[in-house]
Amino acid sequence: MSSVWRRVGLGVLLAVAAVAQMTGRGTDTNALLYGLLLCVFTTLPLVIPHVGLAAVAVSGACLTSLAATGSLTGAGCAALLITLYLLGRAGTYALAAVLIVPLAVFALLPDPGFAARVAAVLAPVAAGAGIVQWARTQAERQTAAEQTIGATLLENTAKSERARIARELHDVVAHHISMIAVQAETARLATPGMPADGAKRLLGIGDTARTALTEMRRLLGVLREDAGDDEQAARRPQPGLAQLVGLVDETRETTGSAVRLIVSGQVAPLDPGVELTAYRIVQEALTNARRHAPGTAVDIALHYTPDALHLRVRDLGPGPRDDVRPDAHGLLGMRERAATVGGELRTGPAPGGGFLIEATLPGRPA
Repeated sequence: MSSVWRRVGLGVLLAVAAVAQMTGRGTDTNALLYGLLLCVFTTLPLVIPHVGLAAVAVSGACLTSLAATGSLTGAGCAALLITLYLLGRAGTYALAAVLIVPLAVFALLPDPGFAARVAAVLAPVAAGAGIVQWARTQAERQTAAEQTIGATLLENTAKSERARIARELHDVVAHHISMIAVQAETARLATPGMPADGAKRLLGIGDTARTALTEMRRLLGVLREDAGDDEQAARRPQPGLAQLVGLVDETRETTGSAVRLIVSGQVAPLDPGVELTAYRIVQEALTNARRHAPGTAVDIALHYTPDALHLRVRDLGPGPRDDVRPDAHGLLGMRERAATVGGELRTGPAPGGGFLIEATLPGRPA
């Protein structure tokens, strides 16, 4: 609203200045009246709210003044330059170019007059200055939008990571700490003839484990609050090897790829951390295959041995190329997951084509 009122005030001021300049020339009554009308029409349309209409009206009046009198008041020339600048700043540079062309043609006519030459030279400069300002404003808005989007993505990523950490602490670490408390209490009560000092130490171990569980629950509450997890999501158990069938079925339905799950060896439930690690490795491997080898078949092989779980995921795509490689962050995350449970992971081109991910995880029983 303030910019509109500024334009109204400027238009009225220029109209007054143009009228004052015309009345000082001392011409006859008819010529003076005609000149006053031209002065009004070359300046007062600046108050029109629509920039395009204002520019067309001012430009038409200025061309009429140049054609009829061979001159243009300073106020009229200023109004013309202002409207062209406003057109450029509004991004309607096509209309600005259309309005500049008649001025250039008029300036090329024989003896066009000083006012026509000045208008033809300054008009592109004014429009160009407006276009530069428009481009700068657009760049600033784009930068601000990108920063806002980046901050939002970073915040959402951080919340998602905190929620994931909270769920894994709840399902894996808390499980082991609770087992320490239970085993310490069981050993204290079930061992006949235990010295009082040993029973006291076992009681202390149990108390420490229970205190650690209490502190972990408090920490989980903070993480879940920061992550914005609802109560149902916070209590949802983490997936394990039993959920691989559902993951494979979901991948088949969403991608249409042929995904096979091959299980061999003596199947037995494993430590929750090991099962979660194996599930996440397969999940990330399927994501990489979908991204870098869409539509190709994927084989997932689980081989149980008494002391280890051997995991093998191979896609039958073209394999890694110089311009398309598997997600480095995803592979690093898989290696880190395997290392956290005492396992190891290897990746690279598969013999005969495709990409191969192999992991050896300890076969600790649940």
